[in-house]
Amino acid sequence: MNKRPLSDKLRIKAGKLAGLLLSVLLAALCLAGCGGSGTEEKEERIRIVTTIFPQYDWVRAILGDDPEGVELILLQDTSVDLHSFQPAAADLLAISSCDLFIYIGGESDEWVENALKDSRNPGRIAISLLDELGGAAKKEELPEGAGEDRQEEGEESEYDEHIWLSLRNASLCVKSIADALCRIDPQHAETYRSNAQAYQEKLRSLDQAYEKAASEGRVSALLFGDRFPFRYLAEDYGLTCYAAFSGCSAETEASFETILFLAEKTDELGLRAVMTIEGTDHRIAETIVQNTKTKDQKILVMDSMQAVTAKDAGNGTTYLSIMEKNLAVLKEALQ
Repeated sequence: MNKRPLSDKLRIKAGKLAGLLLSVLLAALCLAGCGGSGTEEKEERIRIVTTIFPQYDWVRAILGDDPEGVELILLQDTSVDLHSFQPAAADLLAISSCDLFIYIGGESDEWVENALKDSRNPGRIAISLLDELGGAAKKEELPEGAGEDRQEEGEESEYDEHIWLSLRNASLCVKSIADALCRIDPQHAETYRSNAQAYQEKLRSLDQAYEKAASEGRVSALLFGDRFPFRYLAEDYGLTCYAAFSGCSAETEASFETILFLAEKTDELGLRAVMTIEGTDHRIAETIVQNTKTKDQKILVMDSMQAVTAKDAGNGTTYLSIMEKNLAVLKEALQ
C-alpha cells in the first residue's frame, strides 16, 4: 500500500507542532488569568463561539432577529480554509470564557482538545457536532478517480468533517444547538425551540427540492475535478460521485492517470459538466474537459462554505442561501 504523500505528512507534522505551541500558549493565558485581581464582576452577557460559518448561521437563526444579551463569535473569519485554521491567542481566550462553544470535532479540530483544557467559565458547554450526529457521521473514503488509496497501512481513517453539506445533518445539528441554548438560557427556551423548529421546516423543504432535482436528473452522477467535500449531500440523494481528491486532501496536482480516468468517465456517463468547489483555479477541471471527446462540458462551482466570513453574513449570505445556489448548480449538472 502506498505511503501518505509528502504534503499530507507535512500537514500532520505541522498540526502536531501547532498542538505543542498551543499547549504553551494556553499555559501562558492561564497564568495571566490567575494574575488578575479577582474582583471582576461576572458578565451577564451570553457568549457563544463557533468555529465555522454554518454553525454561526444556525445559531443566528435559533437566536432570532434581535437577540438581546448575546455575543456571537465566528472564529474562522478570515477566509482561511477549515483545514488550515489555527487559533490565535484571542480565539483561545474567547473559547475559555464563553458559555457555549460549537465545533465540528474532526481531524482539522485536533487543536480543540488543548483549547478546552483552559476554562474560565465552569458552566461552559462544548458541542462536537460529529459526536452529536452519532451513527450519521461517516468515515472519510477516497472517491473513485482519486488514484490509489494513500492511507498508510494500519492507520485508521478519520471521519469526514463536511457534515454541514447535508441538510439532514444540519437539522440534527440545529436541534442539538437549540437544546444547549435552552440549558444555558432557560428564560428564552421557548423562543429558541420555536425558532429552531421553524428553521428545520425550511431545511426539510429544501431537502425535498434536492430530492426532486436528483430524481428528475438526466444523469445521477457528479464528477469533481477538485476536492470532494460533498459526500454527505451526494449520499442523501443517491448520487454517484467521482473526484480528483478526497474532501480533506492537501494535494493540488492530479496525476495523468487521474485526469485520464475522469475524462473517460465524463464521456462514458455523458456528463455535460465538470464540478469544482469555491476558491480554486479550476485548472484540473479544465484539463479534464480538454481530454474528453467533445471538449464542451461546462465547469460548474458548488460552494462548500469553508471560507465564508461574518462580513459575508452581514451582507446577507446565509447557510440556506448558499444551499439554494448549490441546488441550482446541481440541477444544471444533472441535466
